[in-house]
Amino acid sequence: MKNIQVFDGAQNAVYDIFSVTDDEFDLIFPSGHDVAFIDEVYERGDAAILDAAFALIWTRRVLKREAQGIHGLLFYELEEKKIYYPTRADEEAINPDGSRLR
Repeated sequence: MKNIQVFDGAQNAVYDIFSVTDDEFDLIFPSGHDVAFIDEVYERGDAAILDAAFALIWTRRVLKREAQGIHGLLFYELEEKKIYYPTRADEEAINPDGSRLR
């Protein structure tokens, strides 16, 4: 099992962490990626399969104090973040001018 953290654009978002199976992780994050945006996830996948996977994922919230690592970041309603993750890999995050964030 892997953990993903969900970042939601809602004002009352709490950025929960969820446990996912390896198959679920692969549905959300293509090979080599650990950053995903929900619109892109649905563009490249079957909506019925994704809906079923997310229905299960949402039942597996992990308390932040108990999380043993975060393996992926999933963004909802935060299109403006895409410019920081052009390769969809967290360690390769950049500023809009191309300089590295880390």
